[in-house]
Amino acid sequence: MRSRTVGAGPLPAVVGCACPDPQCVVPGAHPFDPGLLAATTDARMIRWWWSRRPEAPVLLATGGRAPCAVSLPAVAGAHALTALDALGMRLGPVVATPTRWAILVAPYGMERLGELLYTKDCVPSSLRFHGDGGYLPLPPSTTGTGQVRWERAPLEGSARPWLPDVEAVVDALVEASTSMPGGGSRLAY
Repeated sequence: MRSRTVGAGPLPAVVGCACPDPQCVVPGAHPFDPGLLAATTDARMIRWWWSRRPEAPVLLATGGRAPCAVSLPAVAGAHALTALDALGMRLGPVVATPTRWAILVAPYGMERLGELLYTKDCVPSSLRFHGDGGYLPLPPSTTGTGQVRWERAPLEGSARPWLPDVEAVVDALVEASTSMPGGGSRLAY
């Protein structure tokens, strides 16, 4: 593990990936063995995988009937949660890494997301969408940018956490990003 420093403060430690690609751009934040199509909730299979690779990250395969997510840079994520709270928006779980925060949302399809984004005059370019075929690292995983944690954990004992609709979250994020004085955006970094 090595650490990098830029500007005034240190960046998170950079961790190598267990995959065979020495130049992996998302270390520790993607499926390895077996591939994403083998995702399961079968406890026996998961125990077997972890007996072989105890350091493996926990990944949520997004889309289908599983939760999806909207993510943004960590600093912008903190501003976004403050703005969403001020709007009185009810949120579900929020996953945080040192560099990005992801708001879990109810499942959506790419067609619906495309229609939603088409209606917007402006969408922060820093937003990423995790839908069908995607994945998201969950706590207590460690990725190339550092430890994954819950910024807002699922409620204790809830097998299926409540999730907001992607449209409500995107609408609120667009409003928060375009309401800055001078037309600036707190969600752009």
